Amino acid sequence: MVPALLDLLVPAHCVCGAPGGDLCRPCRAELSRPRRVHRPALAAGPPVHALGAHAGVAREAVLAAKLGGRRDLARPLGSCLATALPQLLAPVLPPRQGPAVHPALWLVPVPSLAATARRRGGQHMRHIARHCAHALRACGRPAVLAPALRLARGAGDAVGLSAAARAANLAGRVLTRRDALPPRAAPVVLLDDVVTTGATLSACSAALTGAGSPPSLALVLTEAGRHDPT
Repeated sequence: MVPALLDLLVPAHCVCGAPGGDLCRPCRAELSRPRRVHRPALAAGPPVHALGAHAGVAREAVLAAKLGGRRDLARPLGSCLATALPQLLAPVLPPRQGPAVHPALWLVPVPSLAATARRRGGQHMRHIARHCAHALRACGRPAVLAPALRLARGAGDAVGLSAAARAANLAGRVLTRRDALPPRAAPVVLLDDVVTTGATLSACSAALTGAGSPPSLALVLTEAGRHDPT
């Protein structure tokens, strides 16, 4: 009764303006078309896929979750990631032997700067990854949230930086948290909100690989720009 009353007083709206929910079905459809991401910075790392383009309602949803205080969007965005993961992982994980159960997926969110996270009310990708893990478990796929990465002091905001400047900004500044690292040989998935040049995913992948937990796949919500694979 109380939630119904709250809906009357403060109606829940999607980012597109549609009433009645955190992310309506048409908007979720904009984040349900996984595509391979190609960037020079990603050539040495795991396959990277994005659920959609960083445009329209998909962009609005990501920015609202990241900058606009819409914590309620973590659940549907995590669900969108969870829906795409099993199909994308199938080609990169070893085939199961007989009726063996799926191994647990270890989900590693890309971290934000500590100061930035404090201003925004927390590590937004950690919240989204937590809901992704929950959605996977609800479908019978074991999944564990592993906040195994952090950014050292000295890293700055990457907005507006070139690919080379982004790489230099993160050089030596993506560190692992040993108490949260996935076990060796466990399937690891790196999760982020937006891929632009690929420098952040590359640095995060290299840090995990150096610690003995190389990612099998990286999955992001949106891709900013579209680059020719050739």
